[in-house]
Amino acid sequence: MPYTEGDAKNGAKLFKTRCAQCHTVDAEGANKVGPKLHGLFGRQSGQVSGFQYTDANKDKGVVWDENTLFDYLENPKKYIPGTKMAFAGFKKPKERNDVIAYLKESTQ
Repeated sequence: MPYTEGDAKNGAKLFKTRCAQCHTVDAEGANKVGPKLHGLFGRQSGQVSGFQYTDANKDKGVVWDENTLFDYLENPKKYIPGTKMAFAGFKKPKERNDVIAYLKESTQ
């Protein structure tokens, strides 16, 4: 199932409760436990300056867009075996679509 347009407002709520403890989205945001996400779309995995990625993330070579994020956010450890991202994933497609819609608005 590919990405379909989500509800960015709901995605913001999901991001705040499930992602913001490890990631920032604004241009001046810092890396935390996870890398900052500003500029995410069109960027290759493992490329945020100053963040210590696993070799798995650096070597995956995926370019982040709506569809790659849709697949990744379902189960990060399955999508990139060896990643240190501890998040189990958003199992519901609607939640993934909503978070991606929020990220499209907030990371550009």
